[in-house]
Amino acid sequence: MGRSTKNVTGPKKAIVLLSGGLDSATAAAVAKDQGYELYGLTVSYGQRHIKEVAAAKLVGKALGLKDHFFSEIVLGKDGSALLDEGSGVPLDRKDDQIRSGEIPSTYVPARNIILLSIAAYWAEVVGAEAIFTGFNVIDYSGYPDCSKEFVAQFERTLKVGTKTGREGRPPKVIAPLLALDKAGIIRLGTRLKVPYDLTWSCYKGGKRACGRCDSCRLRLKGFETVGMADPIDYDNPD
Repeated sequence: MGRSTKNVTGPKKAIVLLSGGLDSATAAAVAKDQGYELYGLTVSYGQRHIKEVAAAKLVGKALGLKDHFFSEIVLGKDGSALLDEGSGVPLDRKDDQIRSGEIPSTYVPARNIILLSIAAYWAEVVGAEAIFTGFNVIDYSGYPDCSKEFVAQFERTLKVGTKTGREGRPPKVIAPLLALDKAGIIRLGTRLKVPYDLTWSCYKGGKRACGRCDSCRLRLKGFETVGMADPIDYDNPD
């Protein structure tokens, strides 16, 4: 379809980064609740499974996206357990290990820099005022590109490195979940009627979530804390 970067009278627009996971679905729902017209972006970057991409499609339909962009890039297999199927994903780690600040093997080098750069492209194309992400700094596995400082620095980059930035109207990078733990995210998303049954958070790509990787364990604890059952199936939820 034809697209233009011109400003026109109409609804405010946002690019929403949709990975298919719980956090990104909640952030997108926040954008919708704030009155933005949603343009989804899902990137396949060579992760060890594409189940999360399928989940993102379902979540996008449920949220009523205006459009959903899918991008495919090729990253090398080195550097992350999420890219190399021969590398083991850390399992059964305790809370203090997950939150130790040590960057785990599931970190993908510069991933969020890459994803936000693609989002910035689409923001200029469709005239979006904001880019929404599901970054948060409390319940995450030590990734450096999920921090308040990272978001602030990337916004500065958009101010000096884009046409809209030079014109004084760069898109804002909005991370509404930044200071929430997983339980807080789930409470917020439940209020906004996020379809958590359609999401996928597991680092593995089986028929059911593993229940043992960092992402599964944080998710399960979040649902347990709020007194709700996680609506997706697990191989090993204990």
